[in-house]
Amino acid sequence: MRQGGLLSPFPSARGRLANGAISQPAIDWEQRYRRAVITSDTVATALVVGVIGNFFGARDAANWHEKWGILAFGTELLVLVALGVSRSWAPAVLGQGAEEFRRLGRSLFMATVVLALGGIALTSRNIKLWIFVAIPAIAIVTMIARYVLRLSLHRQRKEGRCLRPVLAAGSPDTVRDLITRTRRFPHLGWRVDAVCTTDGVGLPGGQLDGVPVVGRLADVAGHVRRDGYRVVAVTPDPHWSPDRLQRLAWNLEGSDAEMVVAPVLMEVAGPRLHVDAVLGIPLLRVSMPAFTGGRRAIKGVVDRLGAAVLLVLFAPLMVCVGLLVLVDSRGGVFYRQRRVGKDGREFTILKFRTMVAGADRARDALADRNEGAGLLFKLRRDPRVTRVGAVLRRYSVDELPQLFNVLTGSMSLVGPRPPLPEESAAYGPDIRRRLLVKPGLTGLWQISGRSDLPWEEAVRLDLRYVEDWSLALDTVILWKTLRAVLYGQGAY
Repeated sequence: MRQGGLLSPFPSARGRLANGAISQPAIDWEQRYRRAVITSDTVATALVVGVIGNFFGARDAANWHEKWGILAFGTELLVLVALGVSRSWAPAVLGQGAEEFRRLGRSLFMATVVLALGGIALTSRNIKLWIFVAIPAIAIVTMIARYVLRLSLHRQRKEGRCLRPVLAAGSPDTVRDLITRTRRFPHLGWRVDAVCTTDGVGLPGGQLDGVPVVGRLADVAGHVRRDGYRVVAVTPDPHWSPDRLQRLAWNLEGSDAEMVVAPVLMEVAGPRLHVDAVLGIPLLRVSMPAFTGGRRAIKGVVDRLGAAVLLVLFAPLMVCVGLLVLVDSRGGVFYRQRRVGKDGREFTILKFRTMVAGADRARDALADRNEGAGLLFKLRRDPRVTRVGAVLRRYSVDELPQLFNVLTGSMSLVGPRPPLPEESAAYGPDIRRRLLVKPGLTGLWQISGRSDLPWEEAVRLDLRYVEDWSLALDTVILWKTLRAVLYGQGAY
């Protein structure tokens, strides 16, 4: 892909100039990407409306301009207005996370409701077509178009382009953690270019993990105005009192910098965090995790319907896999194992057999070769795995029978990894929170490295899912699981 050429909707971010300022393309790409998304949404909406209008309107050509033309134009205008009102084009949500698609879905739902009410008021007989065909089609096309744009953006970010220059201000330990995370996940779009600490001193050489320490915490606003950083990331430090944070916010007014304050509850995010003003005091309100209620009921319905549909679609593949398992080695088709589910209740999980018969009895003999982290037992080259089993594991085909577990309600399509009884028995109070929800066929661990993940990172991802679960997050995980399975990374 050419940098800043016709094949890219946004130019590369060249980063810092020799004098320390941020080059103009490092800022312009954000607006160019936003314009690309707006153009994509507009073209996708017009395309869907035009195709539906012309196809169905041709059957009623006499009344085309009177009925179909007005409805087509009204639907397109309504969708675009809803996208703007819902702030679906806000730069802060474009390019990463589930919030972008959550706002897109909310705006299209809003357009559907207004369109339905308008149809009732005008007693239009043709309104059902636009509600049940046009709006869903617009949703599919716009989401696919946005996802393609996002892939292009993430590709450039992995190459060090289209990143927001960040000035991190806080204690060395918390800033170091931020630097590590931004380097591990470049697709999020942050690059820490400079650091401010309490005393303005970093490690020997005036750096912190290779990032220059440019001054003290009291000098943050001056460095932002002089060097043009796009994000000021405030990490925990005793220096940051409420008065000092407020003065920093005031001093940043008029600049292009966005001030981001890391809360103490680092792993709580998304829809559970709310900022309220109570008696003139800004308070960060953390709502309880949703373990019951309407959204969980919807998730349960989606799980069972999705499992039923997937079982029908994959039935021919599952039959072929079963025959290959039988031909490859002696033993049954399925492997049954006790696992621990929601609230600590045990259930029997189903998998295609990928090991030789009696593999469980040989585990103790391989204990000294364990490569798994924490409580997990894993071997990259496990001698018990059959030839067919190795292929099934690489592409997670061995887990397809777990759709029966989802259908019967012991598992969910998305959730934490189901542990073995001996693993859950060793859990501490914190890790046991994984058992507050149903285990999943896939989850954040599946799309973040699978068996290659350190134990601590796998636990952190599972707990993050338990705390911040949402229907939008489930949708994103399911979509990314397809790519993780096709690449076969981290599976053994």
